[in-house]
Amino acid sequence: MEQGLASVVVQRRIDWIDTDASGHYHNATVWRLVEAAEAVLHDRLGIREQTFGRTPRVRAAVEFPAALYFHQLVDIELAVTAVGRTSITYRFAVRRGERVAAAGDLVCVLVDRGGGTPVPWPDPWRTALLTAGPQPPERLT
Repeated sequence: MEQGLASVVVQRRIDWIDTDASGHYHNATVWRLVEAAEAVLHDRLGIREQTFGRTPRVRAAVEFPAALYFHQLVDIELAVTAVGRTSITYRFAVRRGERVAAAGDLVCVLVDRGGGTPVPWPDPWRTALLTAGPQPPERLT
């Protein structure tokens, strides 16, 4: 992950509800895991209470090079790659050990609380996202 830009690694387990009839994780599980990492990152930066519910997703891309199975422990790496006037771009990877199971990019837009109109990132939030660097990981074990 790039130095300077905010990033975090969190651990989660693949829950039974995350698996499908084939026995491996469902593709939608990736978004739950990425959103968990996003919440931890915003919490570490002290902006979660201001941004929660205000950053709808506007573009998402993901590749799935490997399967995951029930109860496996995974690391979710989330890193800010760009902060625009109203947008933020993240790069993420979901790994089991060294093996990448899913990786991609996510773009969100900061909106006002009332009508969902895009608004500029306040300078203190922008500074934190662009300069805070790697945050302490959240480990389960």
